[in-house]
Order: sequence, then structure tokens, then C-alpha cells
Amino acid sequence: MQRRSFLKKATLGAGAAALAGPTLAQNLPTLNWRLVSSFPKSLDTLFGTPEVFASSLRKATDGKFNVKIFAAGEVVPALQVLDAVQNGTVECGHTASYYYLGKNSAFIFDTAAPFGMTARQQTAWMLHGNGMKLMRELYASYNIVNFLGGQTGTQMGGWFRKEIKSPEDLKGLKFRVAGFVGQALAKLGVIPQQLPAGEIYSALEKGTIDAAEFVGPYDDEKLGLAKVAKNYYYPAFWEGAAGLSFLVNKKQWDALPPSYQAAWEAACFEAHVDMCAKYDALNPPALQRLVQNGAVLRKFNTSVMDACFKASQETYAEESAKNPQFKKIFEDYRAFRNMEAQWFGLAEQAFAQYSFSKKL
Repeated sequence: MQRRSFLKKATLGAGAAALAGPTLAQNLPTLNWRLVSSFPKSLDTLFGTPEVFASSLRKATDGKFNVKIFAAGEVVPALQVLDAVQNGTVECGHTASYYYLGKNSAFIFDTAAPFGMTARQQTAWMLHGNGMKLMRELYASYNIVNFLGGQTGTQMGGWFRKEIKSPEDLKGLKFRVAGFVGQALAKLGVIPQQLPAGEIYSALEKGTIDAAEFVGPYDDEKLGLAKVAKNYYYPAFWEGAAGLSFLVNKKQWDALPPSYQAAWEAACFEAHVDMCAKYDALNPPALQRLVQNGAVLRKFNTSVMDACFKASQETYAEESAKNPQFKKIFEDYRAFRNMEAQWFGLAEQAFAQYSFSKKL
């Protein structure tokens, strides 16, 4: 299976790097690749993940394989990372694949799907289910090989100028929201806007949009969104998890020595785990600061959630009828998600509901 190959290579890569030493390293080429990111340098969680990756790769190859990271806009715009890797403008990139649903809606399953999986569940699908296999098949038609590139965990629902008390309040709402959920929300009258991180604050401040979501407390605080909208809604039912990806031009990947490929996969895995851990450590204190400075926490009520779930189900069905690749991946994703929900809804949910209501 795909997950066995990934894990085996990652393990062997780390071990081989430790055993090889200077002698074998001298026989390997020195490579200097460029990686373009969809994110600004100010977001040390998202932009910082490729830095973790590049450092690990450099150490594992005794400084032979180096990756220089470029922020959004330095080489290509934030939402053109996939194009740059596909066309060979750069060797690799780091992005959220649902930005490219206009090319193929099936890309959403590499990042997030409405009412989908949590971070742990999605990683399980990718590594121990059919996720990586299915996504590799999709990316192959774009001359790209994909790798796990981080997880944000469950996100917040965003910053709203006005309260959302019922589905009626969504009508006419200009909402910066990424991914497939925009199509579902449009059924409820929302006008979805896809903007890169660096443009969200100014759009919300000028009134070009009425609401905006990005990730969660830590990143949202960095972007200053609480300064222009006080109602902070949760949860982001469209991002129970949000996976990031490292993308590599297939020709460049195939030309790498096997030991470099193994080191690459090991570095990806390290960066993937590090991102989620970093968010889990940084979001709680950031949320406290936001609330202390005036942010008002509000939960989407059941009527809003029910309307959004119904619209999402309809959108899944419509897209499945139009796009065979979407249907194939969605059917596997849905089956895995529903099985996971039974298990997580048992022991873990019962533990969380009781234990998290107490203080140790």
C-alpha cells in the first residue's frame, strides 16, 4: 500500500542519512532547489513549515540537498504555486490544494471538505487508507508528486461584522472563504470570495467583504482580523482539518537519487507533524489574548449548521455527477470518514465532553 511505501522510505531515509556519513555523501550531487509558498513570511506557522522541512532535509543529506523558500508573491502569486510546479518554473511548492478546485474539484480532499474529517482522521486516511494513493493518481495528470505538508487542525469559522442568527443572515454576505464550501454556501445566498492571506485584512477593513475566515486564533491574530470585525464564530464546519501539501515537479522528483527521495519523505513527515503540534500549542494563548482584547466568541447555531449541512450534501451530489475523479475520491473519503466518526464519537468524544469541562 501507499502508506507502507511512505513510512518505509521515511524511516529508511533517516537511517540511511545517519549511517552514510561523509564518504557516501561525497558521491551524491549538490542540489539547490527553489520552493514557492502560498503564504507570507509573517505567518510563521504556515511559512515556517517549509523551513522545518528544508532544515531537516539539509541535515539528512550533509548539506548536499538545499531548498530555498520564497514567500507568496516573491516568485509567483500565492494562488499559482501548483502552476509553477507543474510547469517547471520551480522544482517544488507548499500550498493548500483546495485553492485549485477551479482546475479540478477533487483537489479539495487533499486539504479539507465540509463536515469531513479531523486532522488525525485525515492523516489516517492518507497514510493507512487510500488517501495518498488516490491523490497521487490525481496529481499525476498535473506532472506533480504530492507529499504531506502539515495540518492546522480544526479551524475557527471566521470574523463577522454582524451576528449570524439564522440562515437568512447569510444572504448577500460577502465572505472570504477558501475551498469547496463556497459552492455550498452560495446555495444559501453567500457570495464567496477567495483571497490570499495577505489581502484579507485590507478587504475586510475597506468593506469589500463582510466576513473572513483564515485558520484560527494564532494566525488570525497575526493578520489583525479582530481589529476590523469582532464576532468570532466557530466551528469551521468546512475545515474539521486542513491539510497542506508539498508539491514536486515529477521530472525533478524522478531524477533524484533514491537516498534523496527517502530523505525528502522523512523531512516531509517531520514538518507535517510539527505544524499540527505548533498550532495546538499556539492557538490557546492566542485565543485568550483575542478575547481579552474584545473579540466576541459565537457558536454557529443548529439552524445555521443544519442548513449548511444540507447545502453541502447537495453540492457533493452535484459535483459527483459532473466529475468522475471527484466521485471516486469522495466515495472512498466518505466511507472512511463515516467509519472514523463511529469510533471518535464513542470513547474520544465522551472523554472530551466530560474531561474538558473540568480543570485539573
